[in-house]
Amino acid sequence: MKISVVIPTYGCPSAVQPLCQRLTTTLTSITEDFEIILVNDACPKGSWNEIQKVCQKDTRIKGIELSRNFGQIRAITAGLDYCSGDWVVVMDCDLQDRPEGIADLFAKAQEGYDVVFARRKDRKDTPFVKFLSRTFYKVYDYFTDGQYDNTICNFSISKREVISSYCSMREQNRAYTLFLKWLGYRQTAIDIEADCRFEGKSSYNFRRKLSMAAQFVTAQSNKPLRMSVSFGFIIAALAIIYMLYRIIVFFAIGSVPEGWTSVITSLYLLGGIILVSNGILGIYIGYIFNEVKERPLYVVRSTLNCYPTDEKETKK
Repeated sequence: MKISVVIPTYGCPSAVQPLCQRLTTTLTSITEDFEIILVNDACPKGSWNEIQKVCQKDTRIKGIELSRNFGQIRAITAGLDYCSGDWVVVMDCDLQDRPEGIADLFAKAQEGYDVVFARRKDRKDTPFVKFLSRTFYKVYDYFTDGQYDNTICNFSISKREVISSYCSMREQNRAYTLFLKWLGYRQTAIDIEADCRFEGKSSYNFRRKLSMAAQFVTAQSNKPLRMSVSFGFIIAALAIIYMLYRIIVFFAIGSVPEGWTSVITSLYLLGGIILVSNGILGIYIGYIFNEVKERPLYVVRSTLNCYPTDEKETKK
């Protein structure tokens, strides 16, 4: 029973060798038939050099170098396209995800589950980061009418059929955990204690997280469009009520205070609403534009220990 471990690498070159050592020890206790796929997402700190070293020592470790930085989720997709295991593990390279936790994930999967997620126990993040994570999932749940656990991360193990279903979804805006949730199958989660980051800091700053959250919501739900329509009707109804009020005041009192305040306020309010609605519509049109171009999700520059029998077309 072959196990594949897919790891996008970016910003943690010194973690590559200890990560592979701990992975080899853990996986050997489960099966001798395994592969470790390290996907270099154009790391500026020299992760590819470290990947080359570990690939030379062990042919079960495979390296994929992307032509440029395509982002973590697309790097994961590249590794999934190349892997061939009956069970596939996805994890980060910074050793926050404990390699030893794979044994627990695998054992839980043998109880009849197709996907087992790791629920980060005692997550080593700042209170602000945890607050942002909880807030995002609350908003995401509202827009998608779902229920997602903010402590669940990419660290997981999945059956081959689940990974094949995921790889068949070629949307430009991608989310690994959320896509697996959408696919269904028999899923569960277990608590696995998280460690501190081995090196450096996360490349996902507040601005990038905010942008990613907006992409996830608009890519997975059309509720913002419906909300903009509802909001427009509400404003129109308020405008009619205000107009009727002014008519009644005119006939009851005989005069209405003149001034441009209400006119200008109304114009700016309605103008802002129109711009917001058009902006939301423009975002969705932009997504359609990106999809119809059918550009590849990633481009592979070179590979190590990836033989023709298990290589996939990079244009996918």
